[in-house]
Amino acid sequence: MTTVSPDDATARSVTPPTTPPTTSVRKVAVASGIGTTIEFYDFFIYGTAAALVFPTVFFPALGATAGTVASFATFAVAFIARPAGAVLFGHFGDRIGRKRTLISTLLLMGVSTFVIGLLPGAETIGVAAPIILVLLRFGQGFAVGGEWAGATLLTAEYAPAKRRGFYAMFPQLGPSAAFILSSATFLVTGAVFGDTNETFLNYGWRIPFLFSAVLVLIGLYMRLAIEETPVFREAAAEAPAAAATRLPVLDAWHVQKREVLFAAGALASLFSLFYMGTAYLTSYGTKTLGFDRPFVLITGIVGAVVFGIAIALSAAYSDRVGRRRVILISCVVAVPWTLALFPILDTGSAGLYVLAMCVTLTIFGIAYGPTGALLPELFQTRFRYTGAGLGYNLAGVLGGAIPPLLAAPLTAAYGSMAVGVMLAALSVLSIGCTLKLTETKDVSMRA
Repeated sequence: MTTVSPDDATARSVTPPTTPPTTSVRKVAVASGIGTTIEFYDFFIYGTAAALVFPTVFFPALGATAGTVASFATFAVAFIARPAGAVLFGHFGDRIGRKRTLISTLLLMGVSTFVIGLLPGAETIGVAAPIILVLLRFGQGFAVGGEWAGATLLTAEYAPAKRRGFYAMFPQLGPSAAFILSSATFLVTGAVFGDTNETFLNYGWRIPFLFSAVLVLIGLYMRLAIEETPVFREAAAEAPAAAATRLPVLDAWHVQKREVLFAAGALASLFSLFYMGTAYLTSYGTKTLGFDRPFVLITGIVGAVVFGIAIALSAAYSDRVGRRRVILISCVVAVPWTLALFPILDTGSAGLYVLAMCVTLTIFGIAYGPTGALLPELFQTRFRYTGAGLGYNLAGVLGGAIPPLLAAPLTAAYGSMAVGVMLAALSVLSIGCTLKLTETKDVSMRA
């Protein structure tokens, strides 16, 4: 097996491998998309609850502002857990296969989310409630850390070489569909139980978490019905190569550390927009701008539809012009937009709030679409699961964990514009790192 030099990813063979029938690729793409939808539904309902109800349910003694900060700190825990999940599940994904590992990530996410729905609040069990909440949130992050890389690899390793961006789009659509589902379930439960009454705070918010069990069963059925990727089966048949990869994380770091680090930096802007467009704007719309909860949730659904369209178009376009160029466009546009975002929001206009949500998620979607093909293409087969997962989830720490922790203190000390400056700085970092990456759209996955 050839070692890829840091500056020569395209040195791999560009001869398109023999691909399975189109129907097989479509089945895998749909199964991966459904799987990531379920995983991110579980992930998003936590973010929505952290914005709307967790300050009251789990941090009532801290007051509104400090309770919101504490609630978003638990949200950030998952992003810190994700690299650890990427390492562990990446190890097994590279050693025993993508399919079996993805079944494990789905089960872990499902159990963690379901138990959150059963967890008593601070008024019932005291300080144990937020402690258990943090542990369960860590479990969610750990699962997502292993989920994303496996789902995208499953699709990318099946896809025809010239349409890899298009097929790798399907797992990328999971967050869009999940954001619609999570917002819709909170919208329905809020309408049934009321937005502020005790019934909603005690029971209503739990229904989306408990409902996740149904979705997990559907996801398990879909994943059990698909086969392991041909690329992994071929690699596993090469006994010397398989034996050499005792610890995929060490191989990935030793051979392609540059790709891991620059991929993480390139996607930091993506994650900051992900966090802003989902959890933080939900909180900001209700608590700072004073919009009612149904309006904010409906806006989230509209934004998620636009987000999904942006993912689909950018992923397909990356098959023509390359992944790197499309991601770079997103990062460049994000710099002025993040600086303008809070002045636009602080006008208090409902129409501009909808615009802000849609534009933020569109810029995110432009980068997110090609990422499903880019990261699998960057790494060698023998540690591809680990390498892709590390790059993706380290970006989650930079762009997804740090902004939630800093946003509220920055706003309190310097005003909301300071948050925009922080996000613009992350986008500048992503521009530099994206320029350091090599274009990958023509590489072979059998390397």
